[in-house]
Order: sequence, then C-alpha cells, then structure tokens
Amino acid sequence: MNGYRFHLQKYRPGSKTVCPECGRKSCFTRYIDEAGEISFPDNVGICDHINSCGYHYTPKEYFRDNPAVKERLNGQERFGGTPIAARPPARALPEQKPRISFLPSDWVEQSMRRYDINPLYRYFPKVMGKENVDKLFSLYRVGTSRRWGGATVFWQIDRNSNVRAGKIMGYDAVTGHRIKEPFNQVSWVHSVRKVQDFRMKQCLFGEHLLSDTSAAMSAKPVAVVESEKTALVAALFIPDFIWLATGGMHGCFNSETMQVLGGREVVLFPDLKATEEWRRRLPMLESFCRRATCSDMLERIATGAQREAGLDIADFLLMEDTPQMILQQMIERNPVLRSLIDAFGLELIDAKKTE
Repeated sequence: MNGYRFHLQKYRPGSKTVCPECGRKSCFTRYIDEAGEISFPDNVGICDHINSCGYHYTPKEYFRDNPAVKERLNGQERFGGTPIAARPPARALPEQKPRISFLPSDWVEQSMRRYDINPLYRYFPKVMGKENVDKLFSLYRVGTSRRWGGATVFWQIDRNSNVRAGKIMGYDAVTGHRIKEPFNQVSWVHSVRKVQDFRMKQCLFGEHLLSDTSAAMSAKPVAVVESEKTALVAALFIPDFIWLATGGMHGCFNSETMQVLGGREVVLFPDLKATEEWRRRLPMLESFCRRATCSDMLERIATGAQREAGLDIADFLLMEDTPQMILQQMIERNPVLRSLIDAFGLELIDAKKTE
C-alpha cells in the first residue's frame, strides 16, 4: 500500500459508490483503515469530480468532528481488545454531520471590481447594455479573479448570507463562451487561495436572492438552470422568475441542497440532452416544493444540430440580435459612432418598451 494507515480504498469493480454531495453514481471512493480496526461511515471519502463537486471528507476531519470515536480508537490501541467497528457502544451516538466551511464575505466585496479585465463582463454589454450588466453583477454578486487574467467568480451565497464557495471560470470576451482549450478554465477560490481544511458544501448560485421576503419576490416562481451565465441572461430577459443555477447537469442538484426551495413553485429549464435526467428528479422536488415542473420547451423547438450541441435557454434568448447587439455591430463598422454617443450622452431606447 502507500504506507498510511488510513487511505483511500483500492479500486476494484463495484468499489466506487454514490457521492453524498453531488449524488452521482460510481464516483465516490471511501477511506479505509489498513489495520481493520475501524470502519468509517459512508460519507468519509472523496468524489472523482474535483471541479464540479469537490467533496472530500478525510479521516482527520472525521476524527475532529467525532472526538469520542478517536478516544475509543486510542484506548483500543493502548489496551487492545475488540476492533471498534465490531464493538457496539453502550448507547448509540448520533451521527454528526461534517462541518461546513465558509469563506470571508469581504472576499466577495473585494472581487466585485476590475470588471475591465473580466472577459464575461466585457462581453455582456454587447448583448444587454452596460447598465443591465452592472445591475446583474451586483444582484448576483459576480466577481473578478486575477486567475487567467481576470476570470469570472460566481459566488455561491446561501440564503443566510454565508459564502459557501467561489467558482472561477474563464470566458472569451468576444464570443461569451467558456474557455475549454487547451484546458478547461475552472477552479475554486478556496483552492487558489490555499484555504486549509476547507469543507465545501455547495449551494445554488443565486440562492441568496431567496432571503428577500418582500411580497414581490416571495410571489415569484423559481426557475432552475444549469449554468451560472444562463441564470444571468435569463434573469434579464425573463424577470418574472427568480433564476438560480446548479452549476451543471448534476452540480449541486441533490435533495439536501434543493430543500431551500421548499414551499416554492419551481420550474426546471435543463439544457438540451439533460431533460430526461432532470425530469426523473421531479418526484424529489415534489416532496417539498409547492409545485415542480420540468420544461421541455427547448426539446420541442430545437433542431437536431442544436440538440446535439446541448444548447440552453440562454443560447436561444441570444439568437435574435438585441438592440445592444445591433448597436455594437454599427460601432464596429464605424468607431466614430461611439465618440458621438459619448460626446452627446446618447442612450439606446428599446422601441418595444415605448409602445
């Protein structure tokens, strides 16, 4: 073995189980005791999906959270006797949940600047106007990282205002698409800043918006999408919903995380090719949501090529040129137009809103 008493279980067919964090099958490796004197609970281990899930609960953290187990293990080592896993305690101790780590809230504030180097921020004004971008980035607490020259930080803030995580993603300023070549530009703030013993427990992107108990916000149904960028786009074009994101097809879409939607009316808007997967999760949502449905709108209107590409609702919303996109095209053809707009303080008027 690797010389350590407590180590990850060696892989064999069927040894990997369901991750307690993201719920995906055959991706979770448990820790074992080489001496065979203790059997760890099923949640002590690591998920294969380091970027999208990041779950890793070590024996060290388990012993810290369960000091009674550590004391019994030390006693057994000193005096010998029956292995801990085989000796029932006099009274069963309630299983303690692993602690949740939080990041400092001032890190969020510090990141909400230098948008001039943030490629996603620089792309968005072309499709929705700078004023709208500023409002969305402020509302959703979107930040900028120094990593990859100004990557976007999607902060995960729960409805109690705790900062659960910061997801760092690189985008192309021209296309607005994620950068996946020569490598996938995805990381986490706690990893970049080398936060020790960080126990990440993800929440929905935008979850903090649920803490607004005003009549207007409380009455809004919740729309759930996969991508954080999609949530931002949809929030502008379809403001009748509170738009939240899971961070991927699986992401943090699990029963524990989604409990925050209890009592709400919820509509799922999965990416193309993920509709059936999300539809299978409706019974779980229906157990605590007031109403839960899964939209198949994109599946009904998509072409074969669009379905193969796995487009999402934001892709469809941006297919028709917006007034901001048309203006940007005009400026690119004639840069003098930008000077005239700035000199006279001209503003773009949406004809549809004035009718």
